[in-house]
Parts: sequence; C-alpha cells; structure tokens
Amino acid sequence: MKNALLKLSFLISVVAWVSCGNSLKSTKASKTAVNSMTGRVTSQVVIPGADQLTLYLPQLKGKKVGIMGNQTSIVGADKKHLVDVLIDNKVDLKFAFAPEHGFRGNVERGEKFGNDVDQKTGLPLFTLYGGNKKQDSIVNSIDVMIFDLQDVGARFYTYITSLHRVMELCAKHNKKLIVLDRPNPNGDQVDGPVRHDDKFKSDVSWHKIAMIHGLTIGELAQMINGERWLENGRQADVTIVQVKNWNHNSRYELPVIPSPSLPNYLSVRLYLSLCLFEGTDISVGRGTDWPFQVLGYTNPVYGSFTFTPGERHGMSKHVEGKGTVNYGVDLRGLDADHQKFTLKYLLDFYQKTPDKSTFFARPEFFDKLAGTDQLRKQILAGQSEAQIRASWSDDLKAYKQMRKKYLLYTDFE
Repeated sequence: MKNALLKLSFLISVVAWVSCGNSLKSTKASKTAVNSMTGRVTSQVVIPGADQLTLYLPQLKGKKVGIMGNQTSIVGADKKHLVDVLIDNKVDLKFAFAPEHGFRGNVERGEKFGNDVDQKTGLPLFTLYGGNKKQDSIVNSIDVMIFDLQDVGARFYTYITSLHRVMELCAKHNKKLIVLDRPNPNGDQVDGPVRHDDKFKSDVSWHKIAMIHGLTIGELAQMINGERWLENGRQADVTIVQVKNWNHNSRYELPVIPSPSLPNYLSVRLYLSLCLFEGTDISVGRGTDWPFQVLGYTNPVYGSFTFTPGERHGMSKHVEGKGTVNYGVDLRGLDADHQKFTLKYLLDFYQKTPDKSTFFARPEFFDKLAGTDQLRKQILAGQSEAQIRASWSDDLKAYKQMRKKYLLYTDFE
C-alpha cells in the first residue's frame, strides 16, 4: 500500500529514481494528519534533497566532485550513504570534508581530528572542523561541491559553521555548491538572543542569527549569500535541492542520529534548552544512555533522581562527573512535541546552587554559546525568564523580519 501511494503521488520522481539504478523510499514523518495538542502537521511523506537524485545527478556528470557529509548523509528508507549512491552512479568523487564528530559521526564533541581515508570506500577525508590549512588546494581540485548535513536548528550546533566554511571556499575559488536540504526538526520555533558582537563569535556562535534560528541548511545558505556574510561580501554559486512535503510546522523525527549525544527525538528537542548547561558543571547526561534528557550534579540539592555518568558507546573523554553519582531531574518522560526553548531548567538549577558565584564554571564558553554576556549577567542579577526574554524581544523581531526573506518553506507563524 505504501509503495502504491508513493507511485500515485510521485510517479515521475519514482520512475526517474529507478532509471538511475536506485530504488528509493522516503522518510515517513508520522501517521496522523494534525496533532490536536500542538497543531503540528504530521501526515506528510517527507523527501529530503538527497533523495531527489534526478535534480542533482545530471549536474555532476563529467565533473570532479567533493562532498561535505557525515553519517546523516543518507538516501532513501534503506539509509544508504550518499557517498555509496554517488559511487554507484559513477560520479567522479575526489574527497569528503568532515564536520565536527567526523565523517562517520564517531568523534567526540570538540575533539580535533586529522585528515584520513574512509575505510569503507577509500575516499580521502579532510577535516574542516577548526579549519584546515590545505583546504584551498583541496577545493581547487574539484568542479562541484555537495553539502549534505542534518542540522538541528541551534546556532551553537556547529554544522552550520561548516556550511559557512564550505561556502567561503566555493565563493573564493568559483566552485559550484549544491546543498541537499533537510528538514529542521526544531524548525517550528525562533527564539533566544541574537548575536551581534564579534567578541562572541566562535564555532558555536558563527552567525548573527537567533540562538534558535528556525532555518534549514538551505535557508541559511540563502541568508549567508543574501546578507553578504562571506569574506569581502562575496557570494557563492549555490543550488539548493529543496525538501518536498515539509514546512516549518511539520513534525520530523530524524532517521539517524545527528551526533553521538543526540540519540532520539526528545534529546533533539531538549537540546535547545539544555546545551547552555555546557558552560556550567551541571551534567546533561553525557556518559549515560540519556544525554540531553537528564540533568544533575554531585550535590543532592538538585533533586532526588540519580544517575552516574560513565562510558557510553566508547564516548567518554569529555564527561562531567564521570563515575560519580549525580542528583537532579529526569526529563525522559516528557512529550517531545511540546518541548521548545526555555530558560526554566537553567534558572531552576541556578536558584538551587548554594554558592551561586560558582554556577558558571566556564563563563567565557557560556557567553559564546549564548552569543552574548548579557544572559549570564541577567541570571546572576536574579532576573526572571520573562524579564530576560523582554530584553531580546526587539532583536528577535528584527531577526524574524530578515529571516522571512530567505524562507523556502511555509513558516510556522
């Protein structure tokens, strides 16, 4: 029945896919038309850009091609890696750039990694995370660059910084860039402070956008070009293969985890609110099976729920409170669809901290995550969430107006 519906709705695309030697299926968003509680559309069959081979394979014929990708760069319901699909279709693939967490998504957060060779395909791998001195000569060896990464909608998620670096290289060396767009699982919200001061610019706060930016990778690429944020006001030659049957009010669970510490839909939704804790000593559950779904510290004042961070699937180098009992709160039972950005967890833990002067253990990093030092100062001053939100309200309105110019999909408002 599912295949029959797909053929009925997308006959031309299905026939074209088969002619390319790939039998592709699409990622199903959900079975219900509209969630009565959240109003989010959940009945569409979502087709990411990578699944639409007929829209970009012809542009690669006879070209030398590079790719920025990782474990999220998959095609179809069988989750075949895009690199394998390109090789199967005789694309002359020269190399792959890898973002934070590496090409296969098995590198820990913030960990630098060197150039390598993909063991499965033999494809040369080069890191762009933190920069690469050889990147200019690497890009000069190709004609076309493909970008395919799954973002989660937060300014501090570094895949969008990788997008910027790829666009810089393509613009500098006059290389065509094809962005295979994917849904933003948090695309139903725009929130948080907008970064203005370059003092707080870093890999976790590269762009002058809202902390919860409400854009897909393709939409952000348009914004980067349109606002002329590339060096010397250059613009990259970008083609965006848009997602089909998705909008900013659509519910979308990711078919693969975007990074090691975001293992499920709930963690992806809570990440927006909990990542700021990385500027404190409060554990967000790294080193457990529930990262970004539990919160705690070694002091019992934070709650009755306990957990002990340790080694999780080999990812253990950067774990707060490793081997020590943490006390706090269990968020695993929350309804993911109802989770939007909030400061309530941060403010609650701050209020429970006996010596509040120690709460922001890494103040400079917290400010980079926030894109400003004002949020930290407001919390230290005892301001409420309502007061803090009021302070960034005008900036957020201005950002939303700018954002409208670059939307490729119907907005949630």
